[in-house]
Amino acid sequence: MKVILGLNRNSRVPLYRQFYESIRKAILKRQFPPGYRLLGTRQMAGEFGISRNTIAAAIGLLIAEGYLESRSRSGVFVSRKIPDDLIYIEPRKVIAKKRSTSNRMLPDRGRAIAAIRVNWQERPAPLRPFTPCLPSVAEFPIQIWARLASRRLRTPVRSLWNYGDARGYQPLREMIAAHLGAFRGVRCTADQVIIVSGTQQAVDLTARILLNPGSSVWVEDPGYLGTRGALLAAQAKLAPVPVDQNGIRVDLGKKISPKARLVCVTPSNQYPLGVTMSLERRLELLEWVQKSRAWIFEDDYDSEFRYDSRPLAALQGLDSNERVIYAGTFSKVLNPVLRLGYLVVPSDLIEAFTAAKAAVDRHSPLIEQMILADFLEQNHFVRHIRRMRNLYSERRQALISSIESKMSGSLEIVSSAAGLHLTVLLRKNKNDLQIARKASTQGIESEPLSVFYLNANVHHGLILGFAPFSEKEIHQSISKLASLVT
Repeated sequence: MKVILGLNRNSRVPLYRQFYESIRKAILKRQFPPGYRLLGTRQMAGEFGISRNTIAAAIGLLIAEGYLESRSRSGVFVSRKIPDDLIYIEPRKVIAKKRSTSNRMLPDRGRAIAAIRVNWQERPAPLRPFTPCLPSVAEFPIQIWARLASRRLRTPVRSLWNYGDARGYQPLREMIAAHLGAFRGVRCTADQVIIVSGTQQAVDLTARILLNPGSSVWVEDPGYLGTRGALLAAQAKLAPVPVDQNGIRVDLGKKISPKARLVCVTPSNQYPLGVTMSLERRLELLEWVQKSRAWIFEDDYDSEFRYDSRPLAALQGLDSNERVIYAGTFSKVLNPVLRLGYLVVPSDLIEAFTAAKAAVDRHSPLIEQMILADFLEQNHFVRHIRRMRNLYSERRQALISSIESKMSGSLEIVSSAAGLHLTVLLRKNKNDLQIARKASTQGIESEPLSVFYLNANVHHGLILGFAPFSEKEIHQSISKLASLVT
């Protein structure tokens, strides 16, 4: 037994669990065959130098799971019928199979999806300055959230512990509709709100409902990689439309793809440039989609964080013809771990979107929806947004001041007034990919602007997130970055 039972007293895994796993593996490998009689707990305690209570806890667990059986006055024996005897696989065999990277068995669509990337590179852990598009998780009111979660789990409503409405938890949809009407100028009822697992699923459902394979879609250029990835997975044909200081160029979009079926935009805070679509451009876009019978997907991912004025009303609120599908997410404003977002769909598309959501994943997790509904109802959400807006404003200003102090001659800050990131343009023909890769070796994470362009006419720059980082971290990291840029 000493040979097969390796117990590590320095491990974080409790000794009883280590003992349990060792005995279980020995049984599955037939080192302890069916009917084998184990030593008594007193003998094993002396042999392995651990307490009888530890051994008894492990043995009790093995008996409960059917690996061992206790016979009165005879002892403990390996069961004649092992629960998962036929499904045990040596770990080395599994690893060998996983090493295969061939996609030869995939159809063309499967290979195309497998090749899609929604990030320019894998993000390292732990979090490093200036990773963009993340809130400050350290400021998340975890104690409040834990209290709400505890109440929900302590006193469950049994009628809710079942499959639910594909659109989501009704009280949460009502709270979202009320919040959007008051703070974002969105015109909707709770019936139009569908809870989704973030923006990626929102785009995916929209593409499933509104597009055929090969349908043309206007996308902002530069634009968000995640949206493009979801559209490519739906076999859409991307039509990149340039963005200027007033948002997407509707006049050029009409020429580039006059028969587009869908327009994907981030009008309140364009990603990655951070510009805001002007009222004139918004009205021009709404007029065009009405005439062409196209649709707009409005991604309103972090517009709550506006620093020079009240958040601008959503494009959806200007739409009198119900051509806008509006999407928002709690991942950007609360916590990335909370994979919950929402769609607001035109009234005549409710049934279609509900069916699509049900077909994809039945509905989003209900417990999290219930907790979030309580969080909104008790005004914790609004208070958190106000507090974070002040904090992020200070950190944003620290980033601007540091850039102007250390790199004013090498960078140009793109004018923006909202969001969780700043975009800076490089001067002197600097290559943003090279700088981003060098910065990564020094513990600095930024996204190169050029990778967000589809057309050849690109600008080189860096996308710098500031929300999760202290002013001290910001100043220190800009000093490092300055040595690479200047």
